[in-house]
Amino acid sequence: MRIPVLLKLFIGVGMCLLIGLIGSLFTAPNISPWYESLAKPSFAPPNWVFGPVWTALYILMGISFAVIWRRYKILRGAGLAMVIFIIHLFFNTLWSAAFFGLHSPLLGLVDIIILLILIIITIIFFARISYFAAFLLIPYVLWVSFATILNISIYVLNK
Repeated sequence: MRIPVLLKLFIGVGMCLLIGLIGSLFTAPNISPWYESLAKPSFAPPNWVFGPVWTALYILMGISFAVIWRRYKILRGAGLAMVIFIIHLFFNTLWSAAFFGLHSPLLGLVDIIILLILIIITIIFFARISYFAAFLLIPYVLWVSFATILNISIYVLNK
């Protein structure tokens, strides 16, 4: 059965937004008072920034995934690229569980480093199939790079 392109797009974006929703189940109840009580660096954005940024990133991620999925049967390597993407989503959600759910900037740091590596690997694999799909992940890797620096800073300031 052939899945229409628009359905692949809807599923890809929906899957990524669902990952964001799952992560928010760990995050939202721990913003106040736990996260707000942590010492943070001067460059930490206000809490309201994270929701819109992550929503936009999840939408871009879903579109990127759909572009690769569209080429699944046409190009070798698309299946592996999709598997790597899905594995990276696990670590994306795991960060929220580790950092917010377990109140552990250290476990969050370990996870976010793995996540950053997986995003870079995903971009490399996606670029072999579609430069556009890889390009859509650039804001994501930049944000997670920033989040890694923020996570390191929070860990250092609160240990």
